[in-house]
Amino acid sequence: MKQARKPRKQTTPAASDADDEAQASSAADPTGAAGRVASAVLGLVALIPSSAEAPSGTPEARAQALTEAAARTTAKISGLAALAPGPLGLLTVLPDLVAMWRIQSQLVADIASVYGCTATLSKEQMLWCLFKHSAAQTFRDVAYRAGERFLIRPLSLRALRALAMRIGVRISERAVGRALARFLPLVGAAGVAGYAYYDTRKVGAAAIGLFGKEASA
Repeated sequence: MKQARKPRKQTTPAASDADDEAQASSAADPTGAAGRVASAVLGLVALIPSSAEAPSGTPEARAQALTEAAARTTAKISGLAALAPGPLGLLTVLPDLVAMWRIQSQLVADIASVYGCTATLSKEQMLWCLFKHSAAQTFRDVAYRAGERFLIRPLSLRALRALAMRIGVRISERAVGRALARFLPLVGAAGVAGYAYYDTRKVGAAAIGLFGKEASA
């Protein structure tokens, strides 16, 4: 005698999205260093900053000026944070990075605006500009070249969380050097400030390259 088949469970799009979110959340340990960095990264792109910059007739020159100003600001903030000595200084590493990223995310939004690309600025583009130079391998399935331009794929919530976790792993590994610098406050502060300046210049260059090509396409 044949047994009656059980009806197949129907899934709605909302339920599917909820399942994806739950799986992505469980993939990262939020109590670990990488998980905390990933959460901070997701917080950065939860709301794209607005910009007071108007589209410019000379966007590259304006973008370079914005980049230099932001680089000097991040260098000053990071250098001061690194003056906190020893174990106390270790507590400032992630807040220092987040403060730097917030300035850099505003820079990306401003550069997008001077190139007239505010309407198309996405979370994925923001992450690309912020972390391409320090975690390039994490973007190999997200960005692809089309002629002279880089195109950034839109991501689902699950994929965005997975990308943030990969970035978190890379950044947490690199943060060890910043943590050690806290045990040599004066020497370390100069190094941390120099890194912040360099890092912000790289973010600006990535944004100019991305939106400059997009605006001229």
